[in-house]
Amino acid sequence: MIRCLAVDDEAPALLILADYISQLPFLELVGTTTNPIEALTMVQQGQVDLVFLDIQMPKLTGLQFLKLAGNKCKVVLTTAYPEYALEGYENDVVDYLLKPISFERFFKAAQKALALMPGPAAPAPVAAPAPIATSVAAVTPPPTGHMFVKGESKNKFLRVNYADILYIEGLSNYVSIQLPTQRVVTYQTLKELAETLPQPPFLRVHKSFIVSLDKIRMVDGNTIYIQDKEIPVSDTYREQLYRLIREQ
Repeated sequence: MIRCLAVDDEAPALLILADYISQLPFLELVGTTTNPIEALTMVQQGQVDLVFLDIQMPKLTGLQFLKLAGNKCKVVLTTAYPEYALEGYENDVVDYLLKPISFERFFKAAQKALALMPGPAAPAPVAAPAPIATSVAAVTPPPTGHMFVKGESKNKFLRVNYADILYIEGLSNYVSIQLPTQRVVTYQTLKELAETLPQPPFLRVHKSFIVSLDKIRMVDGNTIYIQDKEIPVSDTYREQLYRLIREQ
């Protein structure tokens, strides 16, 4: 169960979030509050795993909350203002929900949060292949070449070398590109990016993740390990992943 807290200065918004949370069996509502200070105290005391957080609030904005909370919980931002999306993703949020929030969109955000939570992986519907403990990097050469991605300003573009990419995560209309020492967030869909990356070594393994095969430390069932990151493998892409590994 993921312990959830809903934070919004508008009571009707809290009622909607509380109702949505109650409909998902893997979510547990531990509280709702219009007071971000109270919410921050609960997070710092370790009472919360996931916060559904409004951005525009008195006393403490959602973005200020993110900085103070650090890495003590996962956060899904909820707001009526799309212009905060990029800054939210740069602060490592799980997802960004625009009001009015539909249940379908809420469910997708909850699934993202579930995939990021630590703990044992859910059993696969069929027997998973035996763990592959050898490093894929030992048999997969690093890619060559680079790409340019749009930065936070209109005329800013960042060069990203393919060889530096560990994995890429889709965040609605943004993607997060994880490099060894930094994370680059750019306005682009994961599908668009997947069509431009060299394959292999890049491989989509989940609707929200693309990995670089040469950066994989270990594959165990439905989980890929890249450095200390655990990345889920969906059933749709699992067979292709194992086939490519065995061909090396």
